[in-house]
Amino acid sequence: MRHVEIGLLFSRSGSYRLLSEACRLGALRAAEEVNADPALGLALVPVERDPAGEADAYAPLCAEVLSGGARHVVGCVTSWSRKEVIPTLERMGGILWYPCPYEGFEASSQVVYAHACPNQHLVPLLRWAFPHFGRRGFLTGSNYIWGWEVNRVARDLIGEAGGEVLAERYLAMGDADVGRMVAEIRATRPDFVLNNLVGASSHAFLTAMADGGGGVPILSCNLTECELPALGAAAEGLIAAGPYFREGAEGPGSSFEAAAHAAVHFLAERLARDPDAPLDALLAGPGGALSIDPATHHATLPVLIARVEGGAFRVQERQAAVAPDPYLARRERLSPRDRLAVAR
Repeated sequence: MRHVEIGLLFSRSGSYRLLSEACRLGALRAAEEVNADPALGLALVPVERDPAGEADAYAPLCAEVLSGGARHVVGCVTSWSRKEVIPTLERMGGILWYPCPYEGFEASSQVVYAHACPNQHLVPLLRWAFPHFGRRGFLTGSNYIWGWEVNRVARDLIGEAGGEVLAERYLAMGDADVGRMVAEIRATRPDFVLNNLVGASSHAFLTAMADGGGGVPILSCNLTECELPALGAAAEGLIAAGPYFREGAEGPGSSFEAAAHAAVHFLAERLARDPDAPLDALLAGPGGALSIDPATHHATLPVLIARVEGGAFRVQERQAAVAPDPYLARRERLSPRDRLAVAR
């Protein structure tokens, strides 16, 4: 039995703890399943480090894991933390398996992107929302890379469709002072709000909107089942895009958990063939828990649009498999001439 160390780099405290815990749970469950499968002849040894939500802690902890002998790290939640560790990965020859949705426009030779990029979340979400709600949007976000970049693409898509961005507002990570933002939404009465807030800021915003937001539809590319217990009734009606929503008693609890679980299984299956193979060789060939584009290191994924109804996501629309397009180079443009009747 060959033993292989893999790093787990997830924050177990801080403002986005629930997202991290979902990813960690998926990775640990996959490692247990791999270790229980004698056919693989491989035992994964998780080496965990907890950055506690502090961006500056990720790079040194990643270096610590890699210097201990691990070559592969499953981890990071925010784009801020992912970008913090990439120089360390490049310097030390490590590979990051990233299990969270992100804003695209990146293709690192040291990162495998196991969750959705914008053509697999934002583009289909807005394409679905425009005919249902309208094209006058209010954009919110946490004041860092994810919020800035997803809203930048959203501005382009809304303008391309002949719509209007009424406002674009940001909060510092973890800031729960959402009163002014909610008041502005009530005053401007947008057709929808695109919520790119993260963690505690998103929870405070959704709670305040439920109490006095005027019933404006709220869209999200990163809110999943792992946050529903914390939100309770405040999540009702929220519409989200993702590669997976739980539809029954079985299966992962959220797409964060599912992506981390699939990444670890894919990695184990490939390491069982050749533990010393370079990344391009690991990614090559069909089969396995994921389908990874060897050119961009991004996964081909289903696209689902779902609404929270009765405390659970109910799928409204699905596409079986969408190839990654992290730079939005191949997407079909939405012209104002393609407008559909708005359903109110």
